[in-house]
Amino acid sequence: MRLVLTADTHLPKRARDLPEQLWTAIDAADVVLHAGDWVDESLLDAMTARARRLVGVYGNNDGPELRARLPEVARVDLDGLRVAVVHETGPRTGREQRCAARFPDVDLLVFGHSHIPWDTVAPNGLRLLNPGSPTDRRSQPYATYLEAETTRGSLESVRLHTLPRR
Repeated sequence: MRLVLTADTHLPKRARDLPEQLWTAIDAADVVLHAGDWVDESLLDAMTARARRLVGVYGNNDGPELRARLPEVARVDLDGLRVAVVHETGPRTGREQRCAARFPDVDLLVFGHSHIPWDTVAPNGLRLLNPGSPTDRRSQPYATYLEAETTRGSLESVRLHTLPRR
């Protein structure tokens, strides 16, 4: 199963649209996971129309319209891979332990908020992934998103994609 992970898209404040490379990945994915801070409902509508399956949550910059349509935490089983999606996980110090305690029944946690790509494993085996942001790189050298492959409930590969500077 091919996954695309994104977060912190901040449309239309940080960009008018997603980069074409990300739209192409979304079109080809089996599941798209968005970890919040959409900012405008039109992006949710566009992704819903294009993605085969979309799992998303709201972030701290998402208003009442998006909060009415999206949960704070989404949980999904992807052929045996237990996944949770949330926007914020708190400070980087102690993140793995905090998230392992909050999500003890999850194999993969996708989160956003920092705009910083993150890939670690908690002591209990929980994999934590933050795709960064495809539109607002902040202090990072590049805007980013992630692609991952799963096979029968196992996360087989994770690839960080950098996007051309605008």
